Parts: sequence; structure tokens; C-alpha cells
Amino acid sequence: MSTPRMHGISSMATRALLAELADAWRAQGGIEAGFESVGGVDAAKRVAAGEPFDLVVLAADAIDKLLASGHAVGRRVDLVHSAVAIAVRQGAPHADVGSEAALQQALRDARRIGYSTGPSGTALLQLFERWGLAQTLRSRLVQAPPGVPVGALVARGEVELGFQQRSELMHLSGIDVIGEMPAGARILTTFSAALCAASAQPQAVRELLDFMCAPGMAAVKRRHGMEPA
Repeated sequence: MSTPRMHGISSMATRALLAELADAWRAQGGIEAGFESVGGVDAAKRVAAGEPFDLVVLAADAIDKLLASGHAVGRRVDLVHSAVAIAVRQGAPHADVGSEAALQQALRDARRIGYSTGPSGTALLQLFERWGLAQTLRSRLVQAPPGVPVGALVARGEVELGFQQRSELMHLSGIDVIGEMPAGARILTTFSAALCAASAQPQAVRELLDFMCAPGMAAVKRRHGMEPA
């Protein structure tokens, strides 16, 4: 008889966090849980296509859509709040990003600017529109392919400034994280989880989600650059 195992899917931002939470869950007697981490848009499409996942972890609005369509069931479980940070290539000058005005000037000075396909990338483009910089920056924007960290583009020198979730930047080599978005321009994403309609072990999934939300997991979440939701 095979050992029970949960199979989850998530966006890249929570990959390292979920791996540690799953290890902690297994260490205290829970069944094994593994997560496939891909681009968030791809993850949502695969759940909606009926792939046999037990749980899904994505940005809150994506989880809401899966619940509304019936591909996820029960309730949305908010796990963490994740802030967007800014990176430059390791050893490069650190631009001033401490205020909206300073960040706007750093953007005007940058030859190439990297951003993600996820919700943080959408929010960043909306911010550029609000600042009246969208047209100025358009030709210099480089969107990382799904599943490719923006930090990888920064490390290779393909972009000068990279914007992505701090959790996706903080563990990469070859870059310096120079700060989060300044006051008035913060981009915060809530990552949430839900039980997939295709799961054959809903009770085990609910128990894992309760464990992930326990107060004792707060330090783990902060270690990965996120705040408990």
C-alpha cells in the first residue's frame, strides 16, 4: 500500500516557504506534502483544467477566481503578505529608492527595468501609469518569462533595476536587494491557499492549512521575507 501524499501547486513566490512548512508538517507527524512551483498564471490554468492537485497557493485574487469557478472549494485561507523589493546587480551602485521621487528618478536613469508576470508586475505597471511614467519607460521594460526570477535577469546584467517579491529575490546570488517600495508606492500581495476540488483527501489538506496558519509558523514566514496574514 502506497504512503499517502499531498500534491500542491503554487506560484514561484512561495516556493521556498512552502517547502519549509511542508518539512515542518512532516516532522510533527503529518503526511508528506510536495509542491510544484510554476508561474502563477500557469498554476491557475492547470488547476482550472482539472489536474489532480490537493491544494493550491496563489495570490488571493487568483484563489477567489478558482473558488468562484468551483475548481477550488471551501474557503480561502490567507497565508502571508509579501512586499515587492528592488534589486541591482551585485556590486553595482545602489540607487536611492527611499521615496517616491527618488525611485522615479532611479527609473528614469535605468537603461533596462525588469518586472514579473505575476500580480506584483501588474501592480508595478499600474504604478507607472499613476506616476505618468508609463510612456517614458515602455521601451525599457523587460518582463521575465513565467517561472524565471527577475533577479536572474538582474544578475546577468540584462536589466539594471529588478522588481519582484522580496521572497523571490532574497535567496538569489549575484544581486543586491536595495530596499522595498517606498511609502506611498508599496506593492503588497496576499498569498492564499485553497483546497482543490480534485483532491481525494480534503481532511488532510484542511489539517495542513491549519498547521500553516498556526502562530508558531510566523517566524518561518518572516525568515522567507513575508509577514503572516
